[in-house]
Amino acid sequence: MISKFSDLLEMAATQDEPQRLLMLFAKAEGGSSNPKKQRKQQHGTIEPVMCVDKLPEEIESFKALVAEADNISKEWNFIIVAGLAGENGQAPTTEDADPYLNQMANGLTMGEDLSRYLIFDRDENPIVMQE
Repeated sequence: MISKFSDLLEMAATQDEPQRLLMLFAKAEGGSSNPKKQRKQQHGTIEPVMCVDKLPEEIESFKALVAEADNISKEWNFIIVAGLAGENGQAPTTEDADPYLNQMANGLTMGEDLSRYLIFDRDENPIVMQE
């Protein structure tokens, strides 16, 4: 089971085919601004901020990934992650990843089910999104 981003990196390294990780950085909006009304289950919307694809070996650590993302934009709360498998021992290219990143961003915007993705908050905690 993947409970930390480092688990994801380790799992990606053990796959039969090389992987490219697709990451969509997103921000949450809405929900209650009154702390007394906040519950375990909060409601609101999530919108894409930026996308990136990387080979697992290009990611030093979750902390380094967060720092790199924050250099571009600090306006995100979650990282939504998917893996893209290569073929014949070759990892997918950035060009191979582009349509899938677009699909992830469009799906998020359209309110599609996110259960097929791994989602982490800024503190590397796994997040479960419910409709």
